[in-house]
Amino acid sequence: MADKKRTPQQQSMDPAAQEMLIRAEELGIGTAFTRADDMVPCNIGGAGMCCKICSMGPCRLTKDGQTGVCGATIDTIQARNLIRAIAAGAAAHSDHGRDMAFTLKAVANGEAEGYTLKDIAKLRTVASHYDINIEGRPPEEIANDLADLYIAQFGQQKGVVAPTIRAPKKRQLIWEEQGVMPRGVDREIVESLHRTHIGDDQEPEHILQHAIRTALSDGWGGSLIATDISDILFGTPAPVLGQANLGVLKKDYVNVVVHGHEPTLSQMIVAASQAPDIIEYAQKAGAKGVNLSGICCTANEILMRQGIPAAGNFLQQELAILTGAVEAMVVDVQCIMQALVNLATKFHTEIITTSKKVKITGATHIEFDEHKALTIAKDILKHAIDNYKNRGEVQIPDYRSDLIPGFSHEYINYMLGGSYRASFRPLNDAIMAGRIRGVAAVVGCNNARSQHDHLHTYVTRELLKQDVLIVETGCSAIACAKEGLMLGEAGLEQVGAGLREICETVGIPPVLHMGSCVDNTRILTVLSQMVAEGGLGDDIDQIPAVGLAPEWMSEKALSIGTYCVASGAYVIFGGSSPVSGMPDRVSDSDIVSRLISQGWEDKFGGKLEFIPDPDEMVKATLAHIDKKRAALGLPEYDPNRFGRSGDAHIRELEALPLENRREAIYGTAVE
Repeated sequence: MADKKRTPQQQSMDPAAQEMLIRAEELGIGTAFTRADDMVPCNIGGAGMCCKICSMGPCRLTKDGQTGVCGATIDTIQARNLIRAIAAGAAAHSDHGRDMAFTLKAVANGEAEGYTLKDIAKLRTVASHYDINIEGRPPEEIANDLADLYIAQFGQQKGVVAPTIRAPKKRQLIWEEQGVMPRGVDREIVESLHRTHIGDDQEPEHILQHAIRTALSDGWGGSLIATDISDILFGTPAPVLGQANLGVLKKDYVNVVVHGHEPTLSQMIVAASQAPDIIEYAQKAGAKGVNLSGICCTANEILMRQGIPAAGNFLQQELAILTGAVEAMVVDVQCIMQALVNLATKFHTEIITTSKKVKITGATHIEFDEHKALTIAKDILKHAIDNYKNRGEVQIPDYRSDLIPGFSHEYINYMLGGSYRASFRPLNDAIMAGRIRGVAAVVGCNNARSQHDHLHTYVTRELLKQDVLIVETGCSAIACAKEGLMLGEAGLEQVGAGLREICETVGIPPVLHMGSCVDNTRILTVLSQMVAEGGLGDDIDQIPAVGLAPEWMSEKALSIGTYCVASGAYVIFGGSSPVSGMPDRVSDSDIVSRLISQGWEDKFGGKLEFIPDPDEMVKATLAHIDKKRAALGLPEYDPNRFGRSGDAHIRELEALPLENRREAIYGTAVE
């Protein structure tokens, strides 16, 4: 048992979450937060010092110089554990991309009920990257060829994964020189597992070299494919008004929460929930209609395209059920807690699994098939509506925040230059001038072992004070949305003067919501476009930018972090390191930790570090940004240099008496 039970306030900084945690306590119901308090993590396995890949083990290495039964050293075991986690994370996101490619193929051939090609312009742009003929051809033909190309990336055995051509030229050369250019998504993941079978690859550096290759097959392969196709099928995101937190649930509506990661189902449920026959069905059941909201990255998918509200992020999935107001939680893949089903039995909520890859004991299974998408979506909604009559006591926290999501790299390009001069030039110029000190991507999961949302929002606020522009995805984006940091006017009093001037001039929030966790590829695309625009070097590793995952918890996060490092980024993870070794272990052989930091930096210009303290995260981020500014010969960051123009300054002038305005503007008194 843990030494200390946390209070709801210590478990989460979100008042809506706190209210539900108090309710759970009153009802005697456990949650991920209380289970984390009760379950002491294994410090041997957590440090990557346990090997269980054969039945001679598990072997736990706790003493300096100790080896496993087969003779495997701690460094070999740590490297094997890390690459296996990266391979699993890459498989999760890339398999999502594969499914999207098959859906695109079905839509192109008129075989997917309810779907259309929403963004023809992006279809043509993406197809042209790969020399697919677009002139004089109908969109369906282009989409069919693109689908075939993307499907081939998973099973191909030789060559290179096609989307890697969209990385900066210099970066591609580095991958080729280092021998890590991915050949095929499935091939790299399979090879990761083969290399780590007992008796195979035993040199840590060699193992981790393939970890880079595997992650690249995800970031510049499967994940990028998933994002491209989602935009083509459902529309490239642009700013919309949305809301976030548990207060988006409605007492007099049938509440359906979609949770998971694949947009094919959630987008169709959005359409079905607005169908007249479904609305009428809900009204006959005594409700005003169907109220749809999302949890986790499914929330981000429908939030950034349709403005459908987000009920919360990963650690709020149980809390939504605790409101007693959710008729059905519809799940597909990834980040779905098995505890949901048992919790739902204490209320009236029906847990509905939909993926052929995921079943949970006790849940209702309605398998989704894109060929009958709208029909199945309506069937799911009718299950939820039929459950409305079983609702008991309801307690919905009255907390919700407005936000503006939908900042795709295409929209950022447009908003900076307009329809005729769309360009990243203004962003590059602002960084070069010092109005923007640098850019940070704050992304990733929630972790029940830290205070829910605190690390995301704390790091974000501290960096904003230092004129660092923030882009976010995944659960981190929902955390900052709940804090009101994703509105144009929100939080600007706490934003550095230079960044504030940019936000007011362009009309953007200081934190840009870029989508779901698979959409971290949008951040890579932004960085590549910044390189192409010029002025900030000729590769991603020269840009004053840092990636942070303050509350990481999943294998997907390790894959994301690794492909960002391979792309040239400095990546900081909060929490504990999976390759840390024992704190009291006296040894100079922290080989794996050095390989993924200094070793990878020497080869790829990016490095991966684990820094648990948020103030140290901020300090390391700013130091890296300033180091990159200096290497580019840019002016040293000066927080007092800018910020005396823009909306805030105009408001200050308007508040002055007329006779004092000239002196305020020109420094000269009125004669």
